[in-house]
Amino acid sequence: MPLRRILIANRGEIALRIVRAARALGIESVLAASAADRDSVAAREADRTLVIGPSPARASYLDARLVVHAAKSAGCDGLHPGYGFLSERHSLAALCEEEGIAFVGPSAESIQAVGDKLAARRLAKAAGVAMVPGSAKLESARAAVAFADDIGYPVVTKASAGGGGRGMVVARDAKSLREGFERASVEAKEAFGDGTLYVERYVEHARHVEVQVMGGGDGRVVHFGERDCSLQRRYQKMVEEAPAVALSDATRARLHKAAVDLLAPINYRNAGTVEFLYDVDRDAFYFMEVNARIQVEHPVSEMIAGVDLIQLQLRVAGGEPLPLQQSDVAAKGHAIEVRVIAEDPDRGFAPSPGQITTWRPPHGPGVRLDSAMEEGTLVPPYYDSMIAKLIVHAVDRPAAVALLGDALAQFEIKGIATNIPLLRAIASHPDFVAGRFDTRWLETILLPSYGQRKDS
Repeated sequence: MPLRRILIANRGEIALRIVRAARALGIESVLAASAADRDSVAAREADRTLVIGPSPARASYLDARLVVHAAKSAGCDGLHPGYGFLSERHSLAALCEEEGIAFVGPSAESIQAVGDKLAARRLAKAAGVAMVPGSAKLESARAAVAFADDIGYPVVTKASAGGGGRGMVVARDAKSLREGFERASVEAKEAFGDGTLYVERYVEHARHVEVQVMGGGDGRVVHFGERDCSLQRRYQKMVEEAPAVALSDATRARLHKAAVDLLAPINYRNAGTVEFLYDVDRDAFYFMEVNARIQVEHPVSEMIAGVDLIQLQLRVAGGEPLPLQQSDVAAKGHAIEVRVIAEDPDRGFAPSPGQITTWRPPHGPGVRLDSAMEEGTLVPPYYDSMIAKLIVHAVDRPAAVALLGDALAQFEIKGIATNIPLLRAIASHPDFVAGRFDTRWLETILLPSYGQRKDS
């Protein structure tokens, strides 16, 4: 039965994005907001807003029982968690199922099956998807060193329970692995409540490539092409584009098949992303993890595929069969997304909360802005500092890169510091223009010379 009214358990641009997608389908939206977000653009556009707690996320957006209670009290038959916060907590999906509320995302069982990285590796192995050589969970630095000595250095530690760079330490010898293991475990424990680590071989020249999928819950999974998310700082993505130009057509086809083969056997339902590490030197890709939710960078897949993934999420969650066949999806053109963040690259990327006094975003054909900001908006200090996603779409990559440069040149924000000057430097760098970069390029090539380039 189609959804009638949904609770949106998130904030910012993704909350606004869901409000508008729901409206287009005739679905009422109820926004669950913290005290800091009661007057946000999303709150104004939602059909109703419930203030569920004070500003800190742990007292509002991260309280699963509070969120589900809000959905029940508002008479919602669906709940969309957006991304971040509770979006990949199988406990939230399970609570929704117990209360008869449709969770706009995968089932609790699927989230549990892919949410733990070690469990996901077992699924990948069963599906015959290649993986970087890695260990099972490791209880000590001594065990990590023993494993690394066996497969060879360099290696990287990873947190079993989460991503985003938390718990990741690259070690090039036993000494650095011993020193980094405990630090990584503590960081993972603080971020995810679980300090379990495993170790993988570290690929020196790698691209981060991921496949956007949507499952119908009946064994059928459709992909919407792949994205290159290699431009990262401290393992946090900064620029994403689709399609990934570094891949041959044959490798691209194998990548898509691997993503579908991994999730189809578990009757995966709703949106997800299968992430891979592409070894440039070997023309080989390796499974990394599954993100059982919609992702920040989903707009580039929407632009090349010509679909609205949030609307598809809502339709599938409402019980509608997946309305697309793989043959219905065809990539057209090239799309690039950059994340506009309220931080100051000139001050060690320090967060820059405050009031926006000037907000003049770019406009024009092929330019899209996903944001909930406007002049006068107060950027609070409590949450992730991303304030906008600027997306461009053009006939091919050179045209998209040129359009991105023009759009960034037009974008004017005052009152707070942002990373727009750094994004302009990326967009104009010869390596980026030529597509010559990997996951280490931003930190090893551009950032060391960024100040010199800016001052010259």
